[in-house]
Amino acid sequence: MNDATLYRRCREGDELAWETLVRRYQGRVCSVAFGYTGSEEEALDVAQEVFVRAWKRLDGCRDPERLASWLLSIARNCCLDHLRRRKARPPAQDVPAEEIETLADPIASTDASTELNERRDVLEVALHRLSPINREAILLKDIQELPLEEMAAMLDLPVGTVKSRCSRARAELARVVASLLNTGPDLEATP
Repeated sequence: MNDATLYRRCREGDELAWETLVRRYQGRVCSVAFGYTGSEEEALDVAQEVFVRAWKRLDGCRDPERLASWLLSIARNCCLDHLRRRKARPPAQDVPAEEIETLADPIASTDASTELNERRDVLEVALHRLSPINREAILLKDIQELPLEEMAAMLDLPVGTVKSRCSRARAELARVVASLLNTGPDLEATP
């Protein structure tokens, strides 16, 4: 079922269509939320808020063919709201990274998967060291693969500005990754 049909059925109150929509886009929404928050738990909370807002504002999608962009725009706004609230109300007590227990991967790691995980960890650390504007550009363009035109509409910026932001973001990401690989990344200490 294409997005336009799915959207139409959701607007008609079809609960199965809504469930399909959520399942189709929950991974992308969670990925965006994690990119902004840096926390799986917070990303899941934000993703839930995204879908609640989307349900309440189903009439707000102007182009059902661009349902993904509409949802990711809501996700971006929810993330920014969440970060503002988090900044206004910092946690009562931070837990040192040494005290956090990590769950073991249930699948035995091979050399290739270990290397892939190490690369993913370096990239995650690097993303969180980028400026917020550059992190957002990488998340939307390179991770979520949004077209420049949709990003421009979402950010309310000219396409040329979005294009240059993406270019600067990639350059900054390359510098940060190179720095991490040259100095040996401290994966536990992210700012």
